[in-house]
Amino acid sequence: MLIKENENQRMIQQMVRDFAEKEIRPKMMEWDESQEFPVEVFKKLGNLGLMGVLVPEEYGGSGLGYFEYITIVSEIAQVCGSIGLSVAAHNSLCTGHILYHGSEEQKKKYLPKLATAEFIGAWGLTETGTGSDAGGMATTAVKDGDYYVLNGSKNFITHAISGDVAVVIARTGEKGDSHGMSAFIIEKGTPGFTSGKKENKLGMRASETAELIFNNCRVHKDQLIGEEGKGFIQAMIVLDGGRISIGALGLGIAKGALNAAIKYSKEREQFGKPISKFQGIAFKLADMATKIKASEMLLLEAADKKNKHEVMTKEGAMAKYMTSEVAVEVSTDAVQIFGGYGYTKDFPVEKFYRDSKLCTIGEGTSEIQKLVISRELLK
Repeated sequence: MLIKENENQRMIQQMVRDFAEKEIRPKMMEWDESQEFPVEVFKKLGNLGLMGVLVPEEYGGSGLGYFEYITIVSEIAQVCGSIGLSVAAHNSLCTGHILYHGSEEQKKKYLPKLATAEFIGAWGLTETGTGSDAGGMATTAVKDGDYYVLNGSKNFITHAISGDVAVVIARTGEKGDSHGMSAFIIEKGTPGFTSGKKENKLGMRASETAELIFNNCRVHKDQLIGEEGKGFIQAMIVLDGGRISIGALGLGIAKGALNAAIKYSKEREQFGKPISKFQGIAFKLADMATKIKASEMLLLEAADKKNKHEVMTKEGAMAKYMTSEVAVEVSTDAVQIFGGYGYTKDFPVEKFYRDSKLCTIGEGTSEIQKLVISRELLK
């Protein structure tokens, strides 16, 4: 596999980098402390075409591929993981589900608004009692004439409060049946559809995470995505692409932490010389950079297969597993290089350290990725 960065990617990279420095860096710690979800930033990102990266131009999107997508998410995450996470969740989950599985009418109705961030998107699969075991969900959708009546709740949902539209997977058949779940598009303001408790999180604090609650919520059959019973299958396909998203997020966090550590190691002096001159620090930086490069290659391989519409379940899981674990390892090492200052909020690596852990949990834990990889190997 030979992948060369093209001029378009370099232009996008510079545009995103400039935006992140101007619009995100100055306020990212303020948002982190207050747990504010800065909707206005996402509206600006929408104006730049960064909230509909993979959406074809005919639906108001940018019509780009997964290499460009990785560039965008990772560049944002090098400055702020929270904003990177929300961009990734909006693009790959809610928008991606409608893009890949919605009807033509649904695409025309929702994709232009999602691609421009007129609508912020949410995606509901996880529940209080069903994280990795998504098939055991309790939220139900019961057919009643031309409507489905939803009851239950979803938790750990990105944009649950601020989102304008959500794709929600609910049980329409027997619990545990992979063909007993269906996906619905539900707009904010639909009677019986509300938001619940906002989570107080370790990291990614400016990316809103909360509950979605359904109390006799009536959803018209036109809002069903695809056929009844296909929701879980659709969700698994969406998560294949979502692994590239979280991979890009982890890659960006790791790169941000490494760059901060390199800069600090050149400036910080001990025993009369910069600490970068000590082999203990220099070798740590070498290990960090090597891990990042290896994980990036796995991520690009998964993206290459996704661009070619090839099956990439194993490659996506490998990339997500590797990049997320590397993000944690590299940010941990970065804190160590900073020493006591790395443990304070006045320096950037403390935030990379907190944000990185989500990557090993969200959109499938590292343990689930190993399960997926091993199943693919043993087929």
